[in-house]
Amino acid sequence: MQLVRRDPPHDVSTPAPECHPLFNDGDVTLASKDGVLFRVHMHTLRITSGFFRSMFSLPQDGTPTANPGTLYLEEDRHTLESLLRMMCGLPLPTIDDSDALDNLLEAVEKYDTPGPLSIVRLLVMTPTVEIHPLRLFGLACRFGWEAEARHASSQTLSYNLYDESHRAFLQRLPTGSLLQLLDLHRSRREGLRARLNDHPFVSGASAHCVSCQTIIDYHTWRELKYRIILEIDARPLGDTVEDGLQDWPEAMSCWMAKCPKPECLRALYDKMETLRVIKDCIEKLPRTI
Repeated sequence: MQLVRRDPPHDVSTPAPECHPLFNDGDVTLASKDGVLFRVHMHTLRITSGFFRSMFSLPQDGTPTANPGTLYLEEDRHTLESLLRMMCGLPLPTIDDSDALDNLLEAVEKYDTPGPLSIVRLLVMTPTVEIHPLRLFGLACRFGWEAEARHASSQTLSYNLYDESHRAFLQRLPTGSLLQLLDLHRSRREGLRARLNDHPFVSGASAHCVSCQTIIDYHTWRELKYRIILEIDARPLGDTVEDGLQDWPEAMSCWMAKCPKPECLRALYDKMETLRVIKDCIEKLPRTI
C-alpha cells in the first residue's frame, strides 16, 4: 500500500485545496485525499511519528533535510485532523462513530504514532465512544491491551456468539483471541451445568420423599435445569435466568410439584432457596478471559 504521494492528483476538475484553520503554520504541508491542506512543523512530525521520523531523517552527509513540499496522503480530512490534533497537543476531537475510530486507528498504525495510540486507548473506555463490545475486544487484542480486552470480554456475555449478526466481528479476531472468547462463554455454561448437579440440588434421578419415603421422580427439575442451561448458552451473562425462574412453564411445574402420596403432598422444592442458590451460582461464574 502506498502511504504518501509527492505528486498532486492529475484531475484538473478538482478544486484548489483549502488550508485547515488549525494547521496553517508549518514547513511541511500534508494534503488529505479530499482536498484539505495541513501545514505542520517538521519537528513535530519527527518527534511524534516513527514514519515521518524515518522520512525526514538527516542524510548521511549531515546536510539539512530539504523541504519535502506537499505530501498527498490517503486519509480524509476528518481522520487526518483527529490524528494531527493528538500529535500536536490540541484539544481532542469528538469521536463517537466506530467507523471513524477504525479509520483513525489505521492512520495511527500506518504513521507509527504511539502518543495518539495511547489517547485512543483511553477514549475507547469512556462512555462518549459507543463501540460494540466485540469490536472493542478485537481492537484490544489487536493492540495488546489486556485490561481493555478483559473488560470487553465481560461485555460480550450478553451476546450469543453463534448469532449470524456477530460473524463479521468474530471473523476479524485472531484465532487465539477467538478461542479465548469462546472458552469464556462455554465455561459459564458448563460451570453452571456442573453446579446444578451438586448439593443442595437434587440430581434429577428417582429418589424417596424425605417425609414418607414414597418414590419421587424429579423430572420437573430435570426439565427446568435443561431450560436454564439453554438460556445461559444463548445469553451467557445469565441475567435473564432469574426472571425466567418466575414464569417459565418448566419453573412453574417445579414450584407446584408435590409428593404424589395423598397423605403427604409435601412440596418437592423450596422456590425461594432454589432461586437464591441459582443466583449465587451464576454470580460466581468466570466473567472475563
